[in-house]
Amino acid sequence: MDFNTGGGTGDTASPGGSSGGTGGAPPTMTGGTGGDFDYRDPVQSFIRTVTSVVTRPAAFFNGIQRRGDFINPLVFALICAVISAVLAGIVSFFFALAGGDQGVGAALGSLIGTIVVTPILSAVGLFIGAGIFHLLVMLLVRPSNAGFEATFRVSAYASVTQLVAWIPIIGFIVSLYGLYLGIVGIREVHSTTTGRAALVVLIPAAIVILFVLLVFAAVAAFFISQQ
Repeated sequence: MDFNTGGGTGDTASPGGSSGGTGGAPPTMTGGTGGDFDYRDPVQSFIRTVTSVVTRPAAFFNGIQRRGDFINPLVFALICAVISAVLAGIVSFFFALAGGDQGVGAALGSLIGTIVVTPILSAVGLFIGAGIFHLLVMLLVRPSNAGFEATFRVSAYASVTQLVAWIPIIGFIVSLYGLYLGIVGIREVHSTTTGRAALVVLIPAAIVILFVLLVFAAVAAFFISQQ
């Protein structure tokens, strides 16, 4: 599946990416000030990347390379997903302990199962999500987009919000920041406008919200009809 539809300008972003403009001398494909995650230095590189994505998203996404490596962004996203799953599982485990011996074994088994399954589901979900985003990129940003891998990188690095997604209330608030990271990332890597980048990110989000509301309404109507 080849989504790399960018032309001569597709591989890079404009140096003035934070303003959402196009043109100008693009940075090199090996990246600039953004600082991609490097699995060969997992601890320091992870901390540096998390800090950059959260505090300087425009500079980060403008500086990363657009093509040439799926592994590093994928590993970064999987680390975020596994950390989130482990922390959520630990919380559930201690709740089970607090409630007595009953259910502790199930909670421990669930924690182990989550650690095993999370990387697989996260990888599949990441590619599917990036594919959906890039279809919209091709519709709304074409022809000057940097290709599927650039969109994949945005989805992967925006996964940083999963580190706190397991915390009630705070997780929901941070998920909104994740939408912001997606918008900034799409804008920077594809050298497009903030408005078009917002459409790319918010259209799928709006569809998901609408679907959830429809399901909730259907369930509520079912229970009301049973009374």
